[in-house]
This record gives sequence, structure tokens and C-alpha cells, in this order.
Amino acid sequence: MKYIPRDMEKIMCKLTKEYSCILITGPRQVGKSTMLEHIDRARNKVTLDDLQERNLAKNDPEMFLKLHKTPILIDEVQYAPELFSYIKIAIDNGAEPGSFWLTGSQSYKLMSLAQESLAGRIAILNLTTLSQHELYSNGELLPFTLSLDELKQREQLCEKADVGSIFERIWQGGLPGLASGKYTNRDIYYSSYLQTYLSRDVKEEMPIKDDSKFIDFIRAVACRVGQELNVHSIATDVEVSDDTAKRWLGMLEKSEVIFYLHPYSNNLLKRVVKTPKLYFFDTGLVCYLTKYSNAEILQNGSINGAILKNYIVAEIRKSYLNSGKEIYMYYYRDKDQAEIDLILEYDGELHPIEIKKSSNPNSAMVKSFEILSKSSLPVGLGAIVCMKDSITALDSKILIIPVWCL
Repeated sequence: MKYIPRDMEKIMCKLTKEYSCILITGPRQVGKSTMLEHIDRARNKVTLDDLQERNLAKNDPEMFLKLHKTPILIDEVQYAPELFSYIKIAIDNGAEPGSFWLTGSQSYKLMSLAQESLAGRIAILNLTTLSQHELYSNGELLPFTLSLDELKQREQLCEKADVGSIFERIWQGGLPGLASGKYTNRDIYYSSYLQTYLSRDVKEEMPIKDDSKFIDFIRAVACRVGQELNVHSIATDVEVSDDTAKRWLGMLEKSEVIFYLHPYSNNLLKRVVKTPKLYFFDTGLVCYLTKYSNAEILQNGSINGAILKNYIVAEIRKSYLNSGKEIYMYYYRDKDQAEIDLILEYDGELHPIEIKKSSNPNSAMVKSFEILSKSSLPVGLGAIVCMKDSITALDSKILIIPVWCL
């Protein structure tokens, strides 16, 4: 299998020289341990998927660390939270920078443990699926902004794509096992992925009496990407209680299968909705769950616009995660139905973004941007991300950016 270089390698190497312990969280099978092994092939590695190693780490963490000398990579560390206090002791006793590399696929649980036991002693990064930049671009990664100079640089380095090719990228997704060509049967891969996720992540955390019911639940959630969260509607579709739906959604979020985009609001903006929108970490998985059997059918499908939005929101999010940067990203909608797909907040300004399948955007598409003039923060450049074939502009305030240029 050909290794696809990851944008996070640069920040990982930098942090290794500064922190004794680094934790990489992220969904299952996104390439966390593969990336770390590529960076340092000589490092000791132990995975807690090995039940014998897991039992030792849980029952005698001190002996576990004596047996496995640093520098070490401990994979799936969420299975032995008992290790954290002993890693803290090792760091306090002078462990060298880069001594401990940890990975795990339950970020909320891991971050809570890390912040409780290793506050001030650990750097935390979040790796997700392969980005468009990693798969189809050259040059250094920068967090996505509406800087025209940076966008023109992206335009020169990115591989151009027409509408059909964009939907092929969306349908394929970014899980390394498929993107690298290691696995060629997409349906079997995603089916196995869900079964592994169910058996290793979900059932470790909560009892599931009916596996098929839980898979149906994930499918019902996938059908609602880009929509405001409606727990009752999902629960009704799958015939489970609202409380069960909330627990299962919590599990999907904790294991980073889904993430939420929260609404932007402040005291000056009235009548704003408070419900988050729901997105998946990988559009390939969404397409599998929603039964789009190829990219052409997806392109003409009933929820193609929602899946396109999922792709763009996830790509912008990845550009920040892979740089080790905080991202402040929202959507806007009020009770008068004024809506903005995406708002980026950086450098003290708001930057509204509209996402369209069209290749001929117009000013009517950004009319809702005006509502942000009532915000307490100034409004900077806005943009329409769409199927246009090159970077251009509506006017001095609104850029037009091709999807392939993210």
C-alpha cells in the first residue's frame, strides 16, 4: 500500500521536540498509527487492541511502562485510562520530549482523561480522514481563509476538477484504506468498517441489543447531514425512544463519526435558532449509508446538495485540525428563514460563506450576508464556494471559490 503523506506530520514533528507526551485522537481507521509509524519507524509500538497488553496496562500500568521502554507509541490508549497517571509520573520525573505518543478513537473520553491527568504536560491533535489537499494538491497546507493571496496560491497548487470529478471525490471519501487502493471493494470495506465500529467502540461503551437497529439509526442520521438536529424525527424513523436516540447520537459524536456545526449568535442578533447542524466525518461513508452506488447517481440524487455541504464544511475543518489550529466555525439561521451556510471567525472578523452546486453564482445567493451587519464583530470578505472553474469575485466583498480549491 502506498503511503499518502499527511499534512499533520509537520506540526507533529515540531511538537515532538517540545512535549514529552502527544495524543492523537480521531475516528477509527483514519491513519493515526500509520502516520506516526511513518514519522518514526524505529519507535517501540504496542497496541491495546492486543488483549494481553490491554489487561497488563489496566491491571499493572507501572509494570506495563517498565516493559515497554520510551520512546513509545501506544495505540488505542482509551482502553487503559489507568496509564495516564503513570505517564504523568514519568513526565514529572524528567521524561524526554517525544517520549510518549498516544493514539485513540474516542476523543471526548481521551481529552477528558488527558486534561485531568496530564494538564500542561500533553499536546493534543485531532486527525480525521484524508483531505482534498492531501489527495489532490501540492505545497504547504495553510488553514483555509479568504485571503486572496493565499487562495491564488492554492489555485496554482490544486488539481482542478469538473463537477463530475468533484462528486467522484465526495463519493469516494477520504478513508486511507480506500483512497490508497489497499482495498478495492468499497461496499465490503464500509460494511466491515461499521461492524468493527459497532463491536469495538459502541459495545465497549453501551449495551446494544439489536445491531441492525443501530445500523439503521446511523443510516437515518446520514440521511440528515447538513440539517438542523431533530432528535425526535430520527428516533421516530428508527422506532426508538428519544432518550435512546440521544445516547446513540452522543456515542457517534464521542467517537467522531459525526460532528456538529453550532449556530452563530450574539446579543445583537435576535430570533436566532439554537439547534446545531449535523455533519459526518467522511462523505464516502455517508454515500454508502444513503445507498448511492456511484458518483453519477450521487450527482443527481435528492440530497446531493446536503452531501456537498458536508464535504466542504469537513474540508475546511480539516485544514485547521491538520495545522493544529483552533477553528471557530458556525452557521446562521433565524426564525425569519435568513440563513448562511458557514461563518468563519478569525482575526476579529466574521467571514460568511455560501455553498452552492451552481457554476454560475449570483448576488441573490448572498443576500442573507447583510444580517451580519448587526453583529458586534465587523464583517470581512465573504465567499460563495461553488462549481466555478477558477477563482473570481462578484464584487469587492464577495469572492467566488471553486470546490477543488479548498
